[in-house]
Amino acid sequence: MKIDHIHFYVEDAKVWRDWFVYHLGFQAVTDRTSSFHTCTEVVKNGAVCFFVSSPLLPTSPVAEFLRQYPPGVADVAFAVEDVESAIALAQKNGATILQPIQERQIGTTFLKCGKIAAWGGLTHTLIERSLVICPSSFVTNRKDKGQRTNDNTFTAIDHIVLNVAVGELDSAVTWYENILDFQPQQAFKIKTNRSALHSQVMVSRNGSVQLPINEPASQNSQIQEFLDVNRGPGIQHIALRTTNLVSAIAKFRASGLSLLSVPQSYYSQLKQRPGLTLSPLELEAIAQQEILVDWQEYTPVGAQQTAPLLLQIFTQPIFEQPTFFFEFIERRFQAKGFGEGNFRALFEAIESEQIKRGTLQ
Repeated sequence: MKIDHIHFYVEDAKVWRDWFVYHLGFQAVTDRTSSFHTCTEVVKNGAVCFFVSSPLLPTSPVAEFLRQYPPGVADVAFAVEDVESAIALAQKNGATILQPIQERQIGTTFLKCGKIAAWGGLTHTLIERSLVICPSSFVTNRKDKGQRTNDNTFTAIDHIVLNVAVGELDSAVTWYENILDFQPQQAFKIKTNRSALHSQVMVSRNGSVQLPINEPASQNSQIQEFLDVNRGPGIQHIALRTTNLVSAIAKFRASGLSLLSVPQSYYSQLKQRPGLTLSPLELEAIAQQEILVDWQEYTPVGAQQTAPLLLQIFTQPIFEQPTFFFEFIERRFQAKGFGEGNFRALFEAIESEQIKRGTLQ
């Protein structure tokens, strides 16, 4: 199993197509998925593919979604080896089948796909295909304002984070275990003087898909704020992996992308932690871009220069309401999982934004 594509439901697909192109360096891809009631645009960068849909008529499924939820991720599509077996397993374990398996051909790609209901308004499309959904030969020569040359900044979708209501974490974990054969990995309990959350990381059997699931552990938690504004569970953020985060963020900042702030005192504290392998010059560049850094403090003797290192940074919410945002991540020296230091730093940074919005005292 791997992530095939992410489907956003928005109010104007063309506006958001251009946003992805201008701010994140995506390429617009030939549209072969629109219908009479729904406009769908496709954008691609490296291994990452997004569908962006908006309603043309009130009868559009997108219009129905937007009547219940704010703009955001409606579907996470997984590529599977055998869609019939995957749908059969889901149905056997009680999943709601929204779309039975259908077969169709798009260009030279033969697809077999079905869709299941997940948490809140989220769905999962399960796809068996012979070719990738966004082949480079479909890339258009659009000359939209702000179109960039595709530099394949992103190598993968690193992880997707799902927020669920208080008391639902265990049942969501069990659902992903039974329906999609995910396995639990790291667990976190993050608590500050103001709020708290619990998180359980779920990973697909082959390790290609990572899905942290969060629930609020306090009434004023940022997870609870998301649930209130989103009017239910949903995808809080998507992490896009890159091999040179400092360079990527410098370009994104130049395009006007809004990112969460990190106080410079954070980097003074980093220098006090054991095991920091970054050179002063590297740390200065990272601090200039306000990127979070985490690593395992205690590594075997002689392995300090190759200690796994995580670099992460987060955007402000991209839509009008404080729901969905992006993360950008670089994993050095086979860094796995999630660093608790960065998790806490993100939690505290979002708390600061909550205080600005007046939703956290």
